[in-house]
Amino acid sequence: MVLVFIDQTEGHIKKSSFEVLTYGAKLAAQLGTTAEGLLLGTVNDELPALGKYGIKKVHQVSSDTLNHLDAQVFAKVIAEAVTSTGADTVVFSHNQTGKAVAPRVAARLKAGIVTGASALPDTANGFVVRKTVFSGKAFANVKIDSPIKIISLNPNSYHTAAGEGTAEVVALNIAVDAPKVKITAVNKVSGEVPLTEADIVVSGGRGLKGPENWNILLDLAKELHAATACSRPVADAHWRPHHEHVGQTGIQIAPNLYIAIGISGAIQHLAGVNRSKTIVVINKDPESPFFKAADYGIVGDAFEVVPKLTEEIRKMRAGG
Repeated sequence: MVLVFIDQTEGHIKKSSFEVLTYGAKLAAQLGTTAEGLLLGTVNDELPALGKYGIKKVHQVSSDTLNHLDAQVFAKVIAEAVTSTGADTVVFSHNQTGKAVAPRVAARLKAGIVTGASALPDTANGFVVRKTVFSGKAFANVKIDSPIKIISLNPNSYHTAAGEGTAEVVALNIAVDAPKVKITAVNKVSGEVPLTEADIVVSGGRGLKGPENWNILLDLAKELHAATACSRPVADAHWRPHHEHVGQTGIQIAPNLYIAIGISGAIQHLAGVNRSKTIVVINKDPESPFFKAADYGIVGDAFEVVPKLTEEIRKMRAGG
């Protein structure tokens, strides 16, 4: 049986979970078995509706303690859930939760693990998983031989598909340890699309020359209902908050559309965004290395190009 970890936050299931549910259901069909879900904590969403992603059952460990991530507590509960359900394959999203929890679960179960998977395993000759390596610049095929196998799927690397069906919700009675880490304060960014969940991201670099010019980027993001991001030098200069920094040392994202404005495209920045489905680069320097990674490029002054682009999008939305 394939067990899919359903990630949630603040009472709602994360977008990345729908992707891994679809992936897990397809993997189960490939292996000739069934897929079931595992949810920790309590949510406001309708859990039976998750059956439309291909799973037959949702195992829920209902405890308020599990509404906040503690990797050690989560790992212990998930490992016990795997044992009690008899699952031999476990699927996580390779997001912040998956990165913290999946390796710990693998250690507890003595399971082989592949992190950052980008496709369904090849099961023709064993169990071979394709994954990204070297910050997304190459791929590796990794074979897992252990009885229990764990995969964490790169976000936005597998198409979400919803059909018909409902899932049975079953309570799992597993003892939950008290977290060793105590949360003393939570500072939340409100009113914005989370970068890791955004379909569209508009990002700016030093080419915008200063924080006073950021309105042209914000106007474009508003028209596209996009999240906003920035390069590391911009965050280091305090033009934008650090939670918007994307790159190898910042947040790594994989939106459907990434628009880079005034960003040269250093390798450290590319490492955080190169899993984007489509990359659009706007830069006045035709030799900018970012153009080599771009699907579409506009050579021009951002202060001329971006307002015109925003206006055209506004007209399209208005039907003009």
